[in-house]
Amino acid sequence: MPGKHQHFQEPEVGCCGKYFLFGFNIVFWVLGALFLAIGFWAWGEKGILSNISALTDLGGFDPVWLFVVVGGVMSVLGFAGCIGALRENTFLLKFFSVFLGLIFFLELATGILAFVFKDWIRDQLNLFINNNVKAYRDDIDLQNLIDFAQEYWSCCGARGPNDWNLNIYFNCTDLNPSRERCGVPFSCCVRDPAEDVLNTQCGYDVRLKLIFGICLAQNLVSDIKAVKANW
Repeated sequence: MPGKHQHFQEPEVGCCGKYFLFGFNIVFWVLGALFLAIGFWAWGEKGILSNISALTDLGGFDPVWLFVVVGGVMSVLGFAGCIGALRENTFLLKFFSVFLGLIFFLELATGILAFVFKDWIRDQLNLFINNNVKAYRDDIDLQNLIDFAQEYWSCCGARGPNDWNLNIYFNCTDLNPSRERCGVPFSCCVRDPAEDVLNTQCGYDVRLKLIFGICLAQNLVSDIKAVKANW
């Protein structure tokens, strides 16, 4: 009708999705910033921030890298998602979506490659663990990480206790003056639930006892063969 005006309702951005994405990402952003702060605080405590070259001096893996890298990725993603949702910025939202998709496909590709090249991955993992075994006493964070891993998975070294021969404090050479010679870290020990105090010396001379037992058994085998040869 000529006397009436038609009104068209303009499309609106859904509030629920917008503020859910905003709330989720602000938590993600704060957690990422917290991880970054912990990482830089740990580096500051170890004097690395005042001497950046110290990052390359550690022979093994520095666990603080986990906090820095994960915190950095979480902060970037959280910032893009949070500001993109709040300001309805399509560029930041697309960046957030592409970044998440890239992480997903990288994880998928890593899983497929790990399955296809599992023998090579196993060898590289053993090499990585043994390199960190060598540096066990060089960094307290690495030491705590190795102890946690060995206690959690009830293991000792990559393949067994003898992997600790790679460490200068635990190897069985006669020139090793360390009290920990021919031993293993306490995290290799099976802890008695009845113990109230952790025995950090339970690994002392453990492998020396094993070697003595092996030698004794081999001598006994040789004696038995000699006796049988005279029958």
